[in-house]
Amino acid sequence: MANIGIFYGSTSGNTQKVAEKIQKLFGGDAANLYSIQKASTQDLNKYQYLLFGTSTWGIGELQDDWADGLSKLDQVDFAGKTVALFGSGDPESYPDSFVDAIGILYEKVMAKGAAVIGFWPTDGYTYEASRTEKDGRFVGLVIDEDNQGHLTDERIKTWVEELKATMQ
Repeated sequence: MANIGIFYGSTSGNTQKVAEKIQKLFGGDAANLYSIQKASTQDLNKYQYLLFGTSTWGIGELQDDWADGLSKLDQVDFAGKTVALFGSGDPESYPDSFVDAIGILYEKVMAKGAAVIGFWPTDGYTYEASRTEKDGRFVGLVIDEDNQGHLTDERIKTWVEELKATMQ
C-alpha cells in the first residue's frame, strides 16, 4: 500500500481523535498524520493518497484551520491523486447544513481533478439537507459524536477497511 497523508482540522478535538483512529487502523508506517494548520504544500504534494478531515461549524462552515488549508489545496496538483474525506457534525442542532464542510472539501478537490473514494451511506442519520450528500450517499465518512458516539469506532473501522481494499 502506498503512503497515505491524513490531514485534519479540529477545534474541539473530535476530528483529531477520528484522524488518529484512522491512522492507527492503517498502521503508523502506512499513514502520516498532519494538522492542516501546520502542514505545508510540500507535505500535501508528497502523497498519492490524501485523507482530509474537518468538522462543520456554524451553519455549514469549514472548521477554522481549513480557512488557510483550503488555499493550500490550490497549490497542489491533484492529477493522479486519490482523496477520501471524513468529518463530523451535529444533525440535531444543524439539520439543514449537516456536515456541509465535507461537501466544501469535496467540491474543491473535484474541481482540482482528484479522484474521490470512500463514499458513505446516509442510512442511520436523521437530517434535512447536506451539501455532502451526492446521489443518495455522503461523499465521505460522516461522524456524529454528539448523538451517535457509540457508533464511531465501528464506522471508522468499516470505512478504513473499504479504503484499504480500494487502495490496493
